[in-house]
Amino acid sequence: VQLQASGGGLVQAGGSLRLSCTASGVTFSTYSMGWFRQAPGKERKFVAGINWSGGSQYYTDSVQGRFTISRDNAKNTVYLQMNSLKPEDTAVYYCAALKNGRWVRFPSKYDYWGQGTLVTVSS
Repeated sequence: VQLQASGGGLVQAGGSLRLSCTASGVTFSTYSMGWFRQAPGKERKFVAGINWSGGSQYYTDSVQGRFTISRDNAKNTVYLQMNSLKPEDTAVYYCAALKNGRWVRFPSKYDYWGQGTLVTVSS
């Protein structure tokens, strides 16, 4: 199983980025997917999650209204559209796959992880 995240980069505050995560070796449409982030010296935290069909999305409060998670099961890909970025959004962003969707906010419950992509937001 491989999850390949991409789309990170350097952006000014107020700007936008779209992260992508493509899965292989797994029946993508049967997994919930999540995005997490980890800032230097801090623990990995939940950012957004989406159920297998895309019909339900979940966000941490700090990104609600600014970030949008979506998925395309035909392309085995999950996206994270990030708008109105702030310096505090700076982190390595990870995508992950979860078979049991009820635990979407809990990183320890996820089955597979991608390698991470760095997002840096300058002030």
